This record gives sequence, structure tokens and C-alpha cells, in this order.
Amino acid sequence: MNLEVVQISQKSEADSLEIKERSTKLFGADFVVSKGKCHKPAELRGFVARQYTELVGLATFEILGDMCELVTIDVFLQWQGIGKKLMEAVEMEARLASCKQVWLITTNDNIEAIHFYQRCGYDMVALYHNALEESRKLKPQIPLCGSFGIPIKHEIEFRKNL
Repeated sequence: MNLEVVQISQKSEADSLEIKERSTKLFGADFVVSKGKCHKPAELRGFVARQYTELVGLATFEILGDMCELVTIDVFLQWQGIGKKLMEAVEMEARLASCKQVWLITTNDNIEAIHFYQRCGYDMVALYHNALEESRKLKPQIPLCGSFGIPIKHEIEFRKNL
């Protein structure tokens, strides 16, 4: 794929319905849970990646004080540089908001994401052992088993200084 035909733009209100539908398809509900907090990606600030009119990626985030939480990043065309461009857009927005760090949560089964975050300069700073037991109380749709047949049990926190 030619990255020149992929456009990154700020999420608009018009994107929200598509993001809500995509979130439900990807995550089993229109919300995600990280560190015991529910987030609705369609209602958060974010960026979308489009190839012509087709949604090929999205990232949502929340800025609280001098910290930016990357809540979701989803790319539907892997290994094309779209995730990196979305990550850079979020980081730039965080810098403009005077954030000192961007942080995110992923689960222990998400091997490809763990690889991606480290390649983007994020450092693994915490493991929340058996955190998914609590998350499933908020969102029972979270599967017991994930990528590569790995049981989903733990949250891993990554951070990047800006």
C-alpha cells in the first residue's frame, strides 16, 4: 500500500458512529477497560486513518493534566506504517497540550502490540497481575483467551517520555 494515499486526520463527530460500530466489533462492546476505568472510544478525542474513504486505522486518547493516555490504537492494514503515523499524531497532540508522558495499557496476550509499542520507544513500566479479573466485572465480554491461545490475565503498562 502507498502511504501517500492514507490520510491521518482528527476524529470528527461524523466518525463517531463508525468508531462505535468498529469498537463493538473489535472489543465486544462500545467501551474498553484499562486500569479499572471504562472508556468509550467514540466519545474520546482521536485520529483516524483513511485510505480514500475507507477507515484503515484509528487512535483514541484522553489528556488528564500533564499525562496522555492512549486508550485505543487499531490498524486494519498491518505493517504499512499506519500505526506509527497514528502514534506520532497522538504524541504531537500530547506535546501541544504540554503533556510529559504518553501511557497506555495492553494485555499480556497482545504480543504484536507489545512488540509495536517497544519499537515506538515505549517502555514497559508495570505489570498488573490478574487485573483482568476486575476488568471482567466491568466488562464480562472480555474473552478468557486471546492471541496465540494465551490466557488473558494481566495488564501491562507502557510509557513514553515526551
